[in-house]
Amino acid sequence: MPSSWSSRREVSPETSRLLIERAHEELVVGNVGDPRLADVRPLVRDSWRRSLAHLVGAEGAPPVDLTAEELEAYRSAHPLAGAMDMVRALLAPDSDSGVIVAVGDAAGRLLWIEGDRHVRSLTGAMGFVEGANWSEQAVGTSAPGTALALDRSVQIHGAEHYNRLVQPWSCTAAPLHDPETRRVVGLIDVTGGTDAATPQAQLLVDATARAIESELLVARLRARSAATAPVPVRRTALRSPERNVLRVLGRDRALLEVSGASGESITELSARHAEILLMLAVHRQGLSSERLAELVYGEDAEATLRPELVRLRKALERTAPHLVPTSRPYRLPADLETDAHQVISLLDRGAHRVALAAYRGRVLPDSFAPGVEEFRDTVRLALREALLAEASVDVLLAYADTDDGADDAEVLSLALSMLPARSPKRAGLVARIERLQA
Repeated sequence: MPSSWSSRREVSPETSRLLIERAHEELVVGNVGDPRLADVRPLVRDSWRRSLAHLVGAEGAPPVDLTAEELEAYRSAHPLAGAMDMVRALLAPDSDSGVIVAVGDAAGRLLWIEGDRHVRSLTGAMGFVEGANWSEQAVGTSAPGTALALDRSVQIHGAEHYNRLVQPWSCTAAPLHDPETRRVVGLIDVTGGTDAATPQAQLLVDATARAIESELLVARLRARSAATAPVPVRRTALRSPERNVLRVLGRDRALLEVSGASGESITELSARHAEILLMLAVHRQGLSSERLAELVYGEDAEATLRPELVRLRKALERTAPHLVPTSRPYRLPADLETDAHQVISLLDRGAHRVALAAYRGRVLPDSFAPGVEEFRDTVRLALREALLAEASVDVLLAYADTDDGADDAEVLSLALSMLPARSPKRAGLVARIERLQA
């Protein structure tokens, strides 16, 4: 029997499961040199041996290290607490999704578990509960514990689990690192049926892990900025709220979203006001009146710009007074994020699938403002080049179904070259490429 995992997958799933179970039995009873262990993936075989060395039992629930009161106090102060909204947004485990998502600490203790209620009840019976220790030392081979042991993302399929009670499940997990020290601070795990341990699941978990690490850094920088900022003496009523976002992707009329202690507001802007605000968000250092007029109107139009700025200021005074631009140079007094910048940030972190999902179309597609057209091309090309350089074939195919990628022969050709020879998707790609070349 071939020893490589890729070769072993050619047999039926049931045969593969039986091979792994027999190898597991031999290891547990002490036959560590049994040749059937060669039929198991090296990653799994090595983890089994570590589990055996730690005297982990092949059955039984893991220890629950944290009581309910200890758990609540511990996770409320944990650095990953602030990332849970992002976890929900990116992985979105619905109540009937068939999977659950867990976030744990660096010791392998599960702090949050969300997702399918039925799956939660079934996995809870084997000890997959908040406060339980799922490190290799406690429960043996599993995606959470093995990911921490190897400090990289891991998938464990069914019978590969060391603990027999866990073998009905499959899982994908990745460690989470401190963005500055790179020290492991926790883990993220997806558990369910066979769909929870596919290549697509691993891509999504890896992308989510990178996004969480970036969010930790952003939160830390904001905290430092707040700690060192001078105490305002006057105009405290105009204190910047928690978040300001300008949504310009795929929209002709941008949305300005403001959220903070006083609540949330969403304002639809006129086309011209959207162009001005976007240019000030892109050029955070500020712009002279002449340069801002060039970016918005494309010519010496300072006389036209001034009354438009007066109207913009009046509009912002009603909805977002903390964003009223200052002058000499024109500049925003508070941070204004854009959804376009968020896409670029995701690309920088390697979260290609998440970035593509966040890209809802070109920046202000009907705008002819020179500065908007330049920024539009910057975002579009950044997405395209990142996907061409690093994305998986599934992400490339998803991009090829967007308006930007539909007629891109280079994208289609690259996706075709990455598909397996017998993939049913090849014929459709060939036809699309031939139409473009006709």
